[in-house]
Amino acid sequence: MELKKINSLVELFFKKYEEKNSEQNQPFLKWLKDEKKNVLTWKQAQNNIFILSKYLRKILSEGDRCVLLSENRPEWFIADIAIMNAGGVTVPLFTTYSEKDYEYILNDCKPKICIVSTNIQLKKIKRLISKDTFILSFENFDEEITNLQSIFENDSKETISISDKYNKEIKRKNLACIIYTSGTTGNPKGVMLSHGGILSNCEGAQEILDSIVKNDNPVFLTWLPLSHSYEHTVQYVQISLGATIFYAESLEKLLPNMLIAKPTIMTAVPRFYQNLYNKIFVNFSKQKGFKKRLIENTIKLGRKKLYKERFNFKERIINFFCELLVRKKIKNQFGGKLKAFVSGGGALDQKIGEFLNSIGLPTLQGYGLTETSPVVSCNIPGKIKIETVGPPFKTNEVKIAKDGEILVKGENVMLGYWNMEKETSDIIKDGWLHTGDIGEITKDGNLKITDRKKEIIVNLGGDNISPSKIENLLCLNEKIKQSFVYGDKKTYLVALIVSEEEQNKKEIENYLENLNKTLSLVEKVKKFKLIKEEFTIENGMLTPTLKLKRKKILEKYKFDLEKLY
Repeated sequence: MELKKINSLVELFFKKYEEKNSEQNQPFLKWLKDEKKNVLTWKQAQNNIFILSKYLRKILSEGDRCVLLSENRPEWFIADIAIMNAGGVTVPLFTTYSEKDYEYILNDCKPKICIVSTNIQLKKIKRLISKDTFILSFENFDEEITNLQSIFENDSKETISISDKYNKEIKRKNLACIIYTSGTTGNPKGVMLSHGGILSNCEGAQEILDSIVKNDNPVFLTWLPLSHSYEHTVQYVQISLGATIFYAESLEKLLPNMLIAKPTIMTAVPRFYQNLYNKIFVNFSKQKGFKKRLIENTIKLGRKKLYKERFNFKERIINFFCELLVRKKIKNQFGGKLKAFVSGGGALDQKIGEFLNSIGLPTLQGYGLTETSPVVSCNIPGKIKIETVGPPFKTNEVKIAKDGEILVKGENVMLGYWNMEKETSDIIKDGWLHTGDIGEITKDGNLKITDRKKEIIVNLGGDNISPSKIENLLCLNEKIKQSFVYGDKKTYLVALIVSEEEQNKKEIENYLENLNKTLSLVEKVKKFKLIKEEFTIENGMLTPTLKLKRKKILEKYKFDLEKLY
């Protein structure tokens, strides 16, 4: 399938369905919450999309916004494509937003329809929805609210050709969705993404993923919220690859879900890989004797292979046993068929990337932002440069400004911020999107991120310091759950460290002492305060994509941090 010739995300699905031909009755969408009940074939999915599209056309006018508030499940996929097919614009909402965020977004986008999955989700926004907004639900919990099952059951079931089932008026430049950035400061911004923007991302991804999946039928396990631009676009990459999609029950059940789904590819944010690293590392550190030596060799030789260093004869033999006795067992814990983890949505610590690749879990780091639909670049299997985020997709251009800021141009760049002309013109100048990230392009053409413009700490001596780099290094210790580094306009850095037990303090002090030896003078953390309360989405300290809300953390802990000076 030539993605550059596809006009819309809707057309992408229906064309791929046609391509499936004899495989149209194969399982396509599976929700692991109730595996027997929640399975849809390609044929059932396309029927449901067409039926829901017909229903929505009676309510929606061209360009009307349609809010979608649900956990990940097959109906999310059905609703998203049906909204666009009916001429509407999807506005996905995180299920973890605060009431204030819901209120702001609903007032800002003024939806014609709100689609919710359950009564739990409806309760979050019911008070905030205007009286003339139409409500639909996935599940039957209220007689006054139309649910999807009743729409499917009451349809006339007429026979119609596939080419007449999708909206051919949609063009690549048309608005597909408004995805609100979760925002580490201030109100969320509504990022307007076009059909062509997301399709160009799929095209860039296809070039990388084709080398992984080849002629296989790939399997994805989805757990990152579909309201996140990263997973939202991955949904269309999955379609372009003709993949089978499993929806995980929850983050807590991810590992047992992997054993059932046996994914080929998994996408996640750095926090997931950090937790994974800590769990495996703790397990490794408990081993003794022969097992310990075998693990040490697995990591050492895996790292050597990653950096394309040649093995001698003895190393080839040792690596054979490492592959058989360590890497194969680790892969089996993740279903046995995993070809790649893909990390996005933030910076992955280099040490974690090296470790996972060396133990047989190929991990590709990518880079992007909601405003670029969202991927700009990604590492390529077999050519991984762990200290970089890979070469830019061929479907976009990247250049570095004089001050080091990364600029992006291409079809993947957003149409603008909804209702925010000034903010749009501030970030897009002469067609170039100013990302706010600092970076460089290496001699082999890979993009390397070095800092975040807005989050840089400028100390009293005028030195620029990246807090996220130091926070990532701190969190490599299994006793440290989270950290927050502070020191703007100060003579030295201090940190908040989240740890469960007070008795961990001495161990953390020793770890920090050793870590400081590896850091430059201005990066050293002189003092820290131990806290037990984690930064979470619920307490407003984390965004839905698990990034620190620095402003909120500072509001609560500024007094404690200042006392360290």
